[in-house]
Amino acid sequence: MHTPLVSINIPVYKCESFILKCLESVKAQTYQNLEIILVNDCTPDNSVTIIEEFIKKHSHLNCKLFHLKTNQGLSVVRNKGIDESTGKYIYMLDSDDYITKDCIEKLVLNSEKYNCEISVAETICEYENTKERVHYFKINHTKNLLEGNKEIFKYFIKGYWPVIGPNKLYLKHFLDKNNLRFIKGLFSQDELWAFHCAEKLESISFINDITYIYYLNSASTVFNKTKVNFENHQTIVEWFVKSYKKTEDKQKKILIKEKLIGFKKLTLQMQYKCMRNDISYWKANYNRLKKAPSLSFSDYISSNFTKAQKKENLLLNLPTNLGYKIFKKRYEG
Repeated sequence: MHTPLVSINIPVYKCESFILKCLESVKAQTYQNLEIILVNDCTPDNSVTIIEEFIKKHSHLNCKLFHLKTNQGLSVVRNKGIDESTGKYIYMLDSDDYITKDCIEKLVLNSEKYNCEISVAETICEYENTKERVHYFKINHTKNLLEGNKEIFKYFIKGYWPVIGPNKLYLKHFLDKNNLRFIKGLFSQDELWAFHCAEKLESISFINDITYIYYLNSASTVFNKTKVNFENHQTIVEWFVKSYKKTEDKQKKILIKEKLIGFKKLTLQMQYKCMRNDISYWKANYNRLKKAPSLSFSDYISSNFTKAQKKENLLLNLPTNLGYKIFKKRYEG
């Protein structure tokens, strides 16, 4: 078996309770040709001390710890990790999660077999308190390999694989060739990162085995979305719109409209759940989201969109007060 170098990128920020388990899971890998890239985003806790002790204890491991001079957020940390990686492949691992022993081996075998730009494996979520495991980030595709950007982009828009940045093996040349980097200043931008990758991908493969345990703890972003997250969602919509305006491919325009309908609906649902008492902010965002491209009359009489999508698009573009009343009724039953 050919054993190319894999760079595992791990962000470091307020992870003192989890980082050792994360690193131990990397140390236990059956695949040994690894480069561990840790980027410290000025963490205020003892994470760095724990990491330094781990590196000292396991000096045989190829660990590199980088320190940012100021706290700059996950986007900059991810980009620093990509830039400092020297492996053929890059694997992103969040510091509060961990991976199975055969994770990297399975992904490398898959990538080398299909000569693909990204390989995706299954992720399971584990709750901190109950240890219950749930399958939130499913791969909904039966093929082992997709080739050709048009087919890949279509299946991405239809949600056939999870958008999370981790638990994917990225060919570094693919990222560098297409200048794919995270957008500075944005938080929780997996949706946008996955979208930008899908715009450029010519090959992606899948394995059905679970290789990643996504740890749902009380500090997880999924439980703690605030106004800054929803402002980010607005910015992400703006990036989708940029792609819509830039492309001359009619089919891609249709698919981006489909993406916008789903993303706008999800944003409003999440915002209502997390910020239920701030009705004025919900209405403001509903109004802002209406500015993004939506379905035209010709779209409504075409077969390019489902009845459900046409209905959702209508409900997303009502007068704001009416839109809120109908949304509240639908959401609360």
